[in-house]
Amino acid sequence: MPVFTIDAPLGASGDAKHKMMKEIHDALDEAYHFPDTRGWLREYPAENVSQDGRVLAEPVRPVCSLEVPELASLDAKRKLVQKIEDAIGGAYTGVANVDEVLVLINHYPLHDVGWRQSLQSDKPEIVAAVDQLNAGS
Repeated sequence: MPVFTIDAPLGASGDAKHKMMKEIHDALDEAYHFPDTRGWLREYPAENVSQDGRVLAEPVRPVCSLEVPELASLDAKRKLVQKIEDAIGGAYTGVANVDEVLVLINHYPLHDVGWRQSLQSDKPEIVAAVDQLNAGS
């Protein structure tokens, strides 16, 4: 169930964006081992982005928002953030300020996620997967 959204400026090539999306998927899969990873890329003209109240004053700083199961391991989170920043940097170098990518990790307990007409907390296989993910952390 991991979901990611990238907010970035226009300008990266199609191949670079596809590679980035695959690399982020792979990083999430390595961290969570969950099926059904979904990703979206939202691109904006630079004149539609405000940073610190200013428009067009500097290159856009991309943002990656993650909507994911709870993950207790700080080391796993650090590794995930590094891989996501590397993937975005690979796609947007020369287009955006890739030295200041912001990664927001929003954790959702299973009782707050609906999927296939029930809550994920109702699915023993999902509960077991999250328990295993966080065992020993």
